[in-house]
Amino acid sequence: MHGLAQHHQASTMDLEKNEKADLAPGGDLDRRESIESHNNLHDHDPNAETSIAKRKSRTTNGTINNNKNNLTPIRPTRSRSSARSQRSYAGADGYTHFEHDDHGDHDSPAGLDNNNDKPSTPPDSDTHDKAFEVQWTGPDDPMNPKSDAWAPMWRKWSIVILGSGSAMCVTFASALYTSAYGGMEGEFGVSRLAVTVGLSTFVCGLGLGPMFLGPLSEFYGRRPIYLCAFGMYFIWLIPCALANNLATMLVSRFIDGLAGSAFLSVAGGTVGDTFPKDKLSMPMCVYSAAPFCGPLLGPVVGGFIASFKSWRWCFYVLMMWSGVNWLLLFFFVPETYAPVLLRRKARALRRETGDERYKAPIEMMNKSVTKTVILSCWRPFQLLVLEAS
Repeated sequence: MHGLAQHHQASTMDLEKNEKADLAPGGDLDRRESIESHNNLHDHDPNAETSIAKRKSRTTNGTINNNKNNLTPIRPTRSRSSARSQRSYAGADGYTHFEHDDHGDHDSPAGLDNNNDKPSTPPDSDTHDKAFEVQWTGPDDPMNPKSDAWAPMWRKWSIVILGSGSAMCVTFASALYTSAYGGMEGEFGVSRLAVTVGLSTFVCGLGLGPMFLGPLSEFYGRRPIYLCAFGMYFIWLIPCALANNLATMLVSRFIDGLAGSAFLSVAGGTVGDTFPKDKLSMPMCVYSAAPFCGPLLGPVVGGFIASFKSWRWCFYVLMMWSGVNWLLLFFFVPETYAPVLLRRKARALRRETGDERYKAPIEMMNKSVTKTVILSCWRPFQLLVLEAS
């Protein structure tokens, strides 16, 4: 018994050393060795096991409490900006999206599942039977622009070429204007600096137009935007060609750039509408290169025209090109925006069956045209002013 007591006292001292080593690097290895060395002792003396367990528990609890006291509490952070923002969730058709306000008063916005914070159903889907939601019948649906049954490949490529040509026509007008500097200076009696403002106003229109033309195409489709915008582009080339003073030229150039910007923002969507992802790279490459060809060719053609004719012939040539281009758009470029085509399909089903329950996803959105346009115009300036660089 005396030998056993001495052994127990020595093992207790070893345990205290091991508990201190647990707090230092490498303490895990010492702790494992301590546990193994006491396994044999526990088989001989149950009281020793209880004593060691209590001592180890007190040490562990004390260490945990000290660590808790040293922790810095986590505090929620918030953006420096208090601006209102919205989150968008894509619909089943891949185009339509549902929005809700991040700072709204409601706990569960429309289209958001409380459990997983993912979009679930459109805002008014609780009153609409999913069986009557109009979608494509499959990848080969003849109304789906991405399918081969919608149009042959050469027909799709003709749409790409016309859209790319329209984009090049707009940027061509931007650079062609520089060839008319000399003629306008003498006729209007102004300086070169004043004449150069016409180039700036055109580019300003190109930058502002997509902020409202893009959202409008989400409600009315691509084709109406093309015809209206390019028609306005053609019309406002007329006062440019017939201008008798610089003020008329500057205003006309601004509106011209505003209208022509549709093909720098919406036409890319038409390319994406008509080709599946595995065939999209080459058409998108052609469209992306077209706006850069305009500034390349504009000064060359404009310089040739100004060498033999009046500066007004620069705009006459643009009027001829844009007029023919508008006719080609009217006759050969159909609607390609899937949500609008599904809306047409739903209307046809309602006429044929007399059942008003058939709805397209775009018809189930609670979106205001005015609010969407205002948000699109406001958001770029919000990002510019409020977001850190």
